[in-house]
Amino acid sequence: MSAPTSDSTGRHASASPGVTEERSSIGELLGDVSRDLSELVRQELELAKAEARESATKAGKGAGMLAGAATAGHFVLLFLSVAAWWAIGNATGRGWAALIVMAVWAVVAAVLALLGKNELTTIRGLDRTTETVKKIPAAAKGHEEQNV
Repeated sequence: MSAPTSDSTGRHASASPGVTEERSSIGELLGDVSRDLSELVRQELELAKAEARESATKAGKGAGMLAGAATAGHFVLLFLSVAAWWAIGNATGRGWAALIVMAVWAVVAAVLALLGKNELTTIRGLDRTTETVKKIPAAAKGHEEQNV
């Protein structure tokens, strides 16, 4: 058996005629792994940013609705207080009018509170990022088929 020879491209040719083997150097393999890992990390960060942006948007929307409910609740107390004051002080129709206004604000507060609560419960976090990050160890070992 003769020793393998290499040509100018770094490829090793076996001594057997017609059989050529391509071998990458360890440096090339490590470079490939490093590039692939960098790309994977970059993609995971982009996915995390997108999911965080989506969750923050939903959280902001829900928080805004709850702030609206708090404002409406403040008006409920304000008009309830005015209504009680007018009803006791004057015992006329003006008090009932204030109670009707207070009831409208109570409905607004209830609707906004329910909508805000429902919006906040739909936030699930970074579930897609979590799922794909779980796949990294198997992919790093070269067992991508286990990720299915």
